[in-house]
Amino acid sequence: MGEKKKLLEKCRVLDLSNELGFLCGKIFGDLGADVIKIEPPGGDPSRNVGAYYKDIPDPEKNLYWFSYNHNKRGVTLDIETANGQEIFKKLVQSADILIETFPPGYLAALGLGYDVLSKIRPELVMTSITPFGQTGPYKDYKGSDLTFMAMSGFMSLVGEPDRPPVRVTVPQSCMWTGMHAAAGTMMAYYHRGRSGEGQQVDVSAQASLLWACSIAPSFYDYNREVPKRAGVFITGRSITGAKMRAVEACKDGYVNYIIYGGPAGIRTSKRMTEWMENEGIAPDTLKNKDWSKFNISTVTQQEIDEIESANNELLSRTTRREFFQRVLEQDMLGYPVATSEDILKDEQLHARNVWQEVEHEDLGEKITYPSFFSLFSSIDCNIWRRAPLIGEHNEEIFTELGYEKADLLNLKRAHVI
Repeated sequence: MGEKKKLLEKCRVLDLSNELGFLCGKIFGDLGADVIKIEPPGGDPSRNVGAYYKDIPDPEKNLYWFSYNHNKRGVTLDIETANGQEIFKKLVQSADILIETFPPGYLAALGLGYDVLSKIRPELVMTSITPFGQTGPYKDYKGSDLTFMAMSGFMSLVGEPDRPPVRVTVPQSCMWTGMHAAAGTMMAYYHRGRSGEGQQVDVSAQASLLWACSIAPSFYDYNREVPKRAGVFITGRSITGAKMRAVEACKDGYVNYIIYGGPAGIRTSKRMTEWMENEGIAPDTLKNKDWSKFNISTVTQQEIDEIESANNELLSRTTRREFFQRVLEQDMLGYPVATSEDILKDEQLHARNVWQEVEHEDLGEKITYPSFFSLFSSIDCNIWRRAPLIGEHNEEIFTELGYEKADLLNLKRAHVI
């Protein structure tokens, strides 16, 4: 196999986004595009959100910024000023893609809407990411992770049934939105490559979250029942209404383990019972059960309770690592519920070279990052550079546009850059 190439090395992206679009720009950067992150003078507000390197509250040491803005060069620019708008239009002349997350109509009010920019650069793909899209009754509404989780319907499926709904742990709506924005942008960019035609891509964060609960429509199609949150339980597998756990406690945490029948029952439930027998704790009801004929759709709650009670006895003596080792050796179905530390130490991820050490010369050390988002046979997908410092590439990029150092000094004094 020959040397891998950067898929998008001839593509230039202007990233005017906030958290809703960071991942979109990062994906293009990972594929080799020249992504220029444009921040307001003084730095993007997101630099002050989240955890910091060694807990030092410094916008230049923000771990959230590091995570989603590597593989980007960075400039500062106030596009609300006449000089800033002039500079921005010059940047657009050589841009292939523009990612922005301003409220609908904001850029148009500055004279920087798609109708204007497309005249400067007809091939431009402009991706506009907003909470609820560019049109419709909610287009001017603001949004947050909690809002998107709730209004997409996702929260209706998460949490214990006798308690209020909850959103999932670390905020994820920006990740879903950025992922879908990248997919839509890539399709528009591909279309441009075939037709020469640019276009505006309209991305709604709320609509992007619909895919997070995409199993709900198929559940209804199959069961003719609107799914309801069930906490750690799985519902809908039994016509008797029996509920079974998907997450079980073990000696040092939790594991995901589900009771099966049929071929999967032989592979998993039968081998789990044999494990109990080896430990001398298998009840006769399980030892005598024909797992090949065990029908999960007609099981009663009493049967489930008996099986789970026996499983719990075994798991209470077993660590997550011991459980997973057994699963791998016996080709069973199940896995441990991992912590962040577990993921970092995972043997398989290390074997796949998932982690990459990235030099932060400003900090005087390297930081471990998850590297590629996908492995390709002939395309390189990697981390090429750390996230930019505030205005780090102002001179480099604005000089490319023809500005002299004296010009840049005056623009800085005027707080344009």
